[in-house]
Amino acid sequence: MRYFTFLLVLFFSGIALPQELAWLLVDTQKKVIQVRQGGVVLAVFANISLGRNGAGHKQQSGDDITPIGHYKIAYINDKSHFRKFFGLNYPSVYDAGLALYRESITYADYQKIMQAHRHNKLPPQNTILGGRIGIHGVGEGNHKVHGAFDWTHGCVAVSNQQIDRLAHWVFQGMRVEIK
Repeated sequence: MRYFTFLLVLFFSGIALPQELAWLLVDTQKKVIQVRQGGVVLAVFANISLGRNGAGHKQQSGDDITPIGHYKIAYINDKSHFRKFFGLNYPSVYDAGLALYRESITYADYQKIMQAHRHNKLPPQNTILGGRIGIHGVGEGNHKVHGAFDWTHGCVAVSNQQIDRLAHWVFQGMRVEIK
């Protein structure tokens, strides 16, 4: 009740309430990235490319699967050979939990991944689960390949023009859902 009263006071006093931050929805079935704020779609980037083996529960480095799940933008590399690279905080706690259950990572690796997430750090990128997963452009690669088929090693790729436009929305810590 106190929180509701506080919100009413703020509303009637003319103080602006914080807006929900923009976030990214990567729809691997429709092959689009949506920039969303709450339930509102602010921008759509179509014709994305995924990992060569599609999207799913990534089990190991080199499986060429784009991981599905909930992530955040952990770092931004504006000088990537893919033009721009928005690195995700993969593997997630969920990814690590599945791997621990399957006994494909050690409990020590699981703990390191958990610790990184607790402190909003990039989790270890050198476990069996792999790393360096993100959203990027084509860079100097073959522009004709992009969109014709899935060609990445587990990332989400857009055209160079799209990555430049997407960069206006992206910030470190931004929520990303890959479904």
